[in-house]
Amino acid sequence: QVQLVESGGGLVQAGGSLRLSCAASGRTFSSYAMGWFRQAPGKERKFVAAISWSGGSTYYADSVKGRFTISRGNAKNAVYLQMNSLKPEDTAVYFCAADLLITAQAMSVMPPGGMDYWGKGTLVTVSS
Repeated sequence: QVQLVESGGGLVQAGGSLRLSCAASGRTFSSYAMGWFRQAPGKERKFVAAISWSGGSTYYADSVKGRFTISRGNAKNAVYLQMNSLKPEDTAVYFCAADLLITAQAMSVMPPGGMDYWGKGTLVTVSS
């Protein structure tokens, strides 16, 4: 059974940091681009960051550039999102996604929803 399981969400004050993790299981994800998306209450799901299968290319939404960093584990079956200088507007459920054919660059521009696999999300709440 293929699964993506996010963890690391929680409540943090503005200016603080969190590190999200996404553990992939059920198959080898070393050839998959992986990404993070988020959905705030009452809003559409939006792209946050993506990383290529090799880990050599990364892409970020303008709203998080310079504050968030995406990375992959050595075995390529995990992806992380280091979030620094958090703002109240970063409050959302954060989802991990993986896709074999869609590149990380394409993830950054195409509407979310067409990825092969999605996690169930982890809630990040940033208080002011």
